[in-house]
Amino acid sequence: MSETGVPPRARPFTLLAVNAYWPGLSFMWNSLHVILLPAVLLTFIDDARKNTALGLLTFVGLIIALIIQPVSGALSDAWPSRFGRRRPLLVVGTLADLLFLYLIATADSLGSLAAGYIGLQFTSNVAHGPAQGLMHDRVPLSQMGFASGVKNFLDMAGMVLSALVMGRLIAAENPDLVPAVALVAGLLVAGLLVVVFGVRESASGASSPGFRSGVRKAFHLDVRGNTNYWRLVWSRFLFLCGVYGIQAFAQYFVRDKLHTDNPVKLTGDLMAAIVLSLIAFSILAGYLSDRFGRKPLHAVAAVLVAVGSLLMMTAVTPTAVLGFGSIVGAGIGLFITANWALANDLAPAGEAGKFLGLTNLATAGAGAASRLAGPGIDALNAWRPDAFLGYAALFSGSALLTLVSLLALRRVPDRKTPPA
Repeated sequence: MSETGVPPRARPFTLLAVNAYWPGLSFMWNSLHVILLPAVLLTFIDDARKNTALGLLTFVGLIIALIIQPVSGALSDAWPSRFGRRRPLLVVGTLADLLFLYLIATADSLGSLAAGYIGLQFTSNVAHGPAQGLMHDRVPLSQMGFASGVKNFLDMAGMVLSALVMGRLIAAENPDLVPAVALVAGLLVAGLLVVVFGVRESASGASSPGFRSGVRKAFHLDVRGNTNYWRLVWSRFLFLCGVYGIQAFAQYFVRDKLHTDNPVKLTGDLMAAIVLSLIAFSILAGYLSDRFGRKPLHAVAAVLVAVGSLLMMTAVTPTAVLGFGSIVGAGIGLFITANWALANDLAPAGEAGKFLGLTNLATAGAGAASRLAGPGIDALNAWRPDAFLGYAALFSGSALLTLVSLLALRRVPDRKTPPA
């Protein structure tokens, strides 16, 4: 099969192999953003500025991810190599990750921690862009919904493992990151090895336009010719803005409002509850979206996340937090599978790496934008310390954004593809 041809029906091993990188990647970023960074930042910054520091640091890193991922994906569309288009950049980016993970694990100041985190955002997204093109290369559209469900199942399995393990591995006071980061590195490399040896790619070379042409192509964005794709990206941005705000500041919400003895552990349990629900519904969404279309599942997803977010505002016990988090997780599960299937439906042939990388304008862009809520949360909480108005604004804003995302999607065609 040519790299731009229609792929044959994918076997089960192929569906697993093209998605094998996601568990380690998900484990890494969920560990850093939800557990490790919020915990270790408290050793370098005072409590009153914790949301601001976390928000601004991750904002900078995610802006880097927003830029690098689509560029790397576009370069992989035409990368000249006898090992294929995607895998060379995937290997280079992952090996470079190990250097910055070491810097994070041994950081003894806010500056060294920030350098490690920002460098990791760069190298990880060099690998992430090409990895996203593998499924489009090897899976036909008739299986794309199911393949997206497999992707999200593996992705979320990494999140569940991270939430359960890291919440218990990291101490709330004086956290030691070395064992945790070593585990992150091991899982990341394991996923890379499965992709490298389990995915077959044809050699690419003679027809490649080269590095400079690839960069120019990466930054050439045909807005008018791909209007529906940009509407999809905008809708994804709005939805994920609401979701990522909850993820980013969950540990500080738990610490401030619930006064639990171990906020790190409870935050891990909350993320696990969200992700377990997410996994179940993401698999169901893969089956349903191949038969009934992608957009109806977007609508159900938005309603579930909005309801769960509003209920979270009322939570005063760990049980309530876990229960309401499960509702949010169900909505996210439906969304990520249906949305990724629709993104693959709409991606132009021969430019999958570039266009699927461009979804990171929404993914990383939403992650970055949501972090800017940090200063506002601190300011509102300081205004009325016992009312926690900052967290109320966070959850109500999440509900609003997920519902508004449906308006952005209304004119995007729903490409249903009956099973082969």
